[in-house]
Amino acid sequence: MLNMRKWFYMVLMIALIGSMLTACALGGGGEAQTTDSAEPATEATKTNETAEPASEGVIEAADMSLNPDLAKQRADTVVVGMTAPKGVFNPLFRQTVYDDYVARTVFDTLLIVEKDGTYTENLAESVDVSKDGLKYTFHLKPGVTYSDGTPVTAKDFAFVMKILHDPAYDGEIDALAFNIAGGRDYFEGDAKDISGVKVIDDNTIEITVTEATAYTRDFLGDLPMMPESYYGKNYTKGKLDGIKALHNKPLGSGQYVLKSFSPGQEVVLEANPNYFKGAPKVKTVIFKTTTEGTSLSMLQTGETDMDNITVTEDNVEELTSLGFLNVHIMPTNGYGYIAFNHKEKKFQDPKVRQALTIGLNREEIVQGIYGPYANVLNIPQSTESWAYTEEGVETYSFDMEKAKQLLDEAGWKAGADGIREKDGEKFKINFSATADNPVIDALLPIMTNNYKELGIDLTSETLDFNAIMDKKDTGNFDMFFAAWSLEPDPDTTVYITDGAQNDIGYSNAKVDELTLAAKKELDQEKRKDLYKQLYQELNKDLPVIFMYQRRDMWPINGRLSGFDISPFKDFEYSLYSMQIAQ
Repeated sequence: MLNMRKWFYMVLMIALIGSMLTACALGGGGEAQTTDSAEPATEATKTNETAEPASEGVIEAADMSLNPDLAKQRADTVVVGMTAPKGVFNPLFRQTVYDDYVARTVFDTLLIVEKDGTYTENLAESVDVSKDGLKYTFHLKPGVTYSDGTPVTAKDFAFVMKILHDPAYDGEIDALAFNIAGGRDYFEGDAKDISGVKVIDDNTIEITVTEATAYTRDFLGDLPMMPESYYGKNYTKGKLDGIKALHNKPLGSGQYVLKSFSPGQEVVLEANPNYFKGAPKVKTVIFKTTTEGTSLSMLQTGETDMDNITVTEDNVEELTSLGFLNVHIMPTNGYGYIAFNHKEKKFQDPKVRQALTIGLNREEIVQGIYGPYANVLNIPQSTESWAYTEEGVETYSFDMEKAKQLLDEAGWKAGADGIREKDGEKFKINFSATADNPVIDALLPIMTNNYKELGIDLTSETLDFNAIMDKKDTGNFDMFFAAWSLEPDPDTTVYITDGAQNDIGYSNAKVDELTLAAKKELDQEKRKDLYKQLYQELNKDLPVIFMYQRRDMWPINGRLSGFDISPFKDFEYSLYSMQIAQ
């Protein structure tokens, strides 16, 4: 849902490799898997004595006496392992899920997501929605302050709306798509205010839109509250440099306060004693940089308390055998994919994209990495979503001869050296791959062999996560592997023409039409049918190679409790309620 939070992330630890944007625009995309649909996560718990590993649920710690001393010595600190954040801790500009973890810890929103994907009041005491869906009145909880002691007021929300409608705004949140009255006038003209944003009093903000959508309420409610007194000091319309200068110096009203940031090493957060839900029970939380090569060993030694570990049969067995970890396994609300640069002529032909999909043994790749913990998929939506469908969806099973036929039909003929060519151009692909990534380790050998047989010259470059993010942002790529983290609502700008999250240059008029129609439709059953049509079109046109939906695995030290996580609700939302057993 919310385009803004479908932050796109590359996984260096597993799977959804890199939120390369929550589809490429960080922030959102929809996915789906195709073969075996995952059942919804259950609350069922299994012990280490269970013969078969749990495919979903929680495998409880069996023997806390095995907990390493290094972990036990941390009486008031919790260490969370993760891929290094980029340092963009402004929720209006963040791009990766790792920056999002920090932002969601430091900042608050009017509404908050629940385990089932619905949104409920948070900073907002209540929300009034007019019968026609055109007016939204948020009543803020009184007495809430930012960590510097200044009050949280409705004026701050109005300030955030101005930033999102500023002509210089280059973040991934597409506020213009929600048709806030006067928003486009502010964006395009000399208006000093947005007419549809009215501050009634310190605790009341009224938003008027010109067109209702199914989730305008949740979109508005999921925007961060940011103090104008801090972020607006050096701000004038059209000039955002002063705001961007504060990216690694965030100030919010959230659970924790950023104390220090060491790029590539760690983010240190301290409890906000004035947090409106009550001061967090754990004084210090450290987001410590780990890699695929170090994450598991750091859990074993107690250097970290939790991490998102690649969910393989071997890793599940090893983690549960340690005895002191509660291993949470659940469906990922997201999907892995391989992006095409649609600005390159060879990728503009759907027959070529279909050939590159059919000619890649996705099943072998996915099963080789995850075994029973992932499924190949063919649409951009999670099986957890109400919008997911398999009806009328082509599975694109591996078929080398069919792939060759499609390339022939597209005019790419094998040359004397076996490499296909068309109009004097050799079919060459430079694949951008992240280092220390189990997905890439499994993907590259198979892709290289498959595409060589197809008559394609594939080369690859191995870069760190942030370098690939930069290549995506500049459009300097042929193909790359990434993953999208999704929101509960299926709306996204990832595949619409010039969408805020569309970093691959894809354009399809029918996709644009169906996306807009589904966004405007208020009846969920009718929306579901529109999304079915949309996914069928995306499945046919293949803007990317849809790869898989996997399971997430969060091993958490058994001395910790108070987490409330699900495919829709990440761990950082409940850090304030986390406790350490003494």
